[in-house]
Amino acid sequence: MAYVSAPKPHQWKPRVFPTVSRVSNPFSLNFTRFFSSVDESIFTMDPIPDANPETPISDRQSEIGNANAVDGEAKVNSRIPRGKHRNAEKLEDIICRMMANRPWTTRLQNSIRNLVPEFDHSLVWNVLHGAKNSEHALQFFRWVERSGLFRHDRETHMKIIEILGRASKLNHARCILLDMPKKGVQWDEDLFVVLIESYGNAGIVQESVKIFQKMKELGMERTLKSYNALFKVILRRGRYMMAKRYFNAMLSEGVMPTCHTYNLMIWGYFLSLRVQTAVRFFEEMKERGISPDVVTYNTMINGYYRVKKMEEAEKLFVEMKGRNIEPTVISFTTMIKGYVSVGRVDDGLRLFEEMNSFGIKPNAVTYSTLLPGLCDAGKMPEARNILKEMVEKYFAPKDNSIFMRLISCQCKAGNLDAAADVLKAMIRLSIPTEAGHYGILIENFCKAGAYDQAIKLLDKLIEKEIILGPPSALEMEPSAYNPMIKYLCNHGQTGKAETLFRQLMKKGVQDPVAFNNLIRGHSKEESPDSAFEILKIMGRRGVPREADAYRLLIESFLRKGEPADAKSALDSMIENGHLPDSALFRSVMESLFEDGRVQTASRVMKTMVEKGVKENIDLVAKILEALLMRGHVEEALGRIDLLMNNNCVPDFDSLLSVLCEKGKTIAVLKLLDFGLERDCNINFSSYDKVLDALLAAGKTLNAYSILCKIMQKGGLTDWKSCEDLIRSLNEEGNTKQADILSRMITGGEKTSGGKKWKKQASISS
Repeated sequence: MAYVSAPKPHQWKPRVFPTVSRVSNPFSLNFTRFFSSVDESIFTMDPIPDANPETPISDRQSEIGNANAVDGEAKVNSRIPRGKHRNAEKLEDIICRMMANRPWTTRLQNSIRNLVPEFDHSLVWNVLHGAKNSEHALQFFRWVERSGLFRHDRETHMKIIEILGRASKLNHARCILLDMPKKGVQWDEDLFVVLIESYGNAGIVQESVKIFQKMKELGMERTLKSYNALFKVILRRGRYMMAKRYFNAMLSEGVMPTCHTYNLMIWGYFLSLRVQTAVRFFEEMKERGISPDVVTYNTMINGYYRVKKMEEAEKLFVEMKGRNIEPTVISFTTMIKGYVSVGRVDDGLRLFEEMNSFGIKPNAVTYSTLLPGLCDAGKMPEARNILKEMVEKYFAPKDNSIFMRLISCQCKAGNLDAAADVLKAMIRLSIPTEAGHYGILIENFCKAGAYDQAIKLLDKLIEKEIILGPPSALEMEPSAYNPMIKYLCNHGQTGKAETLFRQLMKKGVQDPVAFNNLIRGHSKEESPDSAFEILKIMGRRGVPREADAYRLLIESFLRKGEPADAKSALDSMIENGHLPDSALFRSVMESLFEDGRVQTASRVMKTMVEKGVKENIDLVAKILEALLMRGHVEEALGRIDLLMNNNCVPDFDSLLSVLCEKGKTIAVLKLLDFGLERDCNINFSSYDKVLDALLAAGKTLNAYSILCKIMQKGGLTDWKSCEDLIRSLNEEGNTKQADILSRMITGGEKTSGGKKWKKQASISS
């Protein structure tokens, strides 16, 4: 069998570090203040730039002194200016920073070994205390022990158990505590008390009880300190029956309760609303000759306040003063809170004044307790005075919701200046103002018509980007921003209104009222492009758009001389289910027509007719004429067909006359052919004009063909140019057509409307 030999402990040679400043004796008089339980905030370590643990020991002095080395190589610092001395960085701070910035590996462990000449008690304790998190502290605690670098004592065990308890790593803390005797370190009661309290803070009451019972199994004496810790844990969780059993067990073990013990029991039973039992404990402590102190009375008063028994609380308050126990600020504040809870605000005010007369200064809790009661009672002048006094003493309440309540109540009472003072008080007390605070004020200033003051508040709101702050319950409501946006849009300040609303949009607001007001505002200010951009945003977000906003936008584009954009807005209006009136259709068509956009105007006309709007026929005729004149014959015929299907027959005679005058023979031929096919009512004079125009243009076959169609439809004509047409047909070699036409004129074909004639005319054409 192979055996692995245990490595020999590493022998460390002492090294001198003149620049390393740390505590060498943990039990010196100067060091005891660091272990005070009053305030542990003095142990907080500020982040320090990373040190290089790989630097050789010979260069470590400069690394520690300058505290600017980078991992892998030492950084040369610039010369320190004369008269300014940089504080030397402590060794434990460097170790804590190394653990925080690098993973816990063998390389890091070696770097720490190279850095530290000797691991003594003060260094280990300070590293545990300064570790950035509990995991770093636990790794370091185990490493120095397993590596044989340091043998932990009672103080370092206590420190790591406290750290793990605060981090809720209770299994680790329990194992470390129970393993102490194996390391030759003796237990004491304080270690178990820390673990009992840690389980209680984590809400694991049963484990706290098990640790308490384990003390007896391990032969650890349980004094009043352990019992008090257990009572606090189980009563906080409402286990009052368990607390009673252990209280009796404590008495049977000969452990006598003190005033503090009874205070805990009274507090716990009031917390569970077991008023009678709490009162019995109060009486019992007096029977045992234990004098209640101010904490006892404060606990009793607070308990009676919780169950709305203010008469009993008053009796105890008088009794306390009768026993020459001076009430504290907690006593007065609790009584005031009780009076406020039962609606006796006047008594609360009286006690507040009495408090000042006794020379007891109110604290932030006192003010924040009294102010809601004054609001509920409608005593807003008193609330304003209390708030003013609070600001003068710079007392900031823990619950900031009181300010929202004050603003709302002052506004409801019509005291807008007082409401504005609440916002100023928040700023003076360095309390973060939220959009909701400004919103209430802006809303009420708008209701009162004080728009100038509302705009000043809005400017601060926008400038500080308060709306874009972290999400909270105090967001700006539509009742606040909509009146403001509407006012700004109606008074030439749409840009400011849009800035406000864009911040609101980043918070997810999609208010259609605000959107439509912005469109109106930009349209009135002749900024249709900005309005159209808002319209696009509404489309992307599915926000409904109002017909009036569209109308203003279209009119704005038309005033600016941009009919194409006006047409796009008109299309969008129709797509969203709004029907423009005839005047709006006419404005867009006229603007497009005058701008030379005849086909675009024709498309608007088509939409208008399809929507059943039958006005503006005079403009329709102009558009049809322009289409025909420009050669868009098929489009014009399509529009005419649409008009006829909607019982809006255009004036064919007028169109044919104009086309003939302008020599547009192709257009006139197709238009007349279209009219004949649909049996339109066309005057004989129009036929004559068309035939004359065709003949004049030398289009004899076209003239012959159209004349045959006229005859087919039963039309008779005394067209005087028939002889000219016959002559032209003969000259062009179309003798057959000329012969047919001659017989028609001379009457040789009596049955001109007969089938034989129709067949010949059809073949000839």
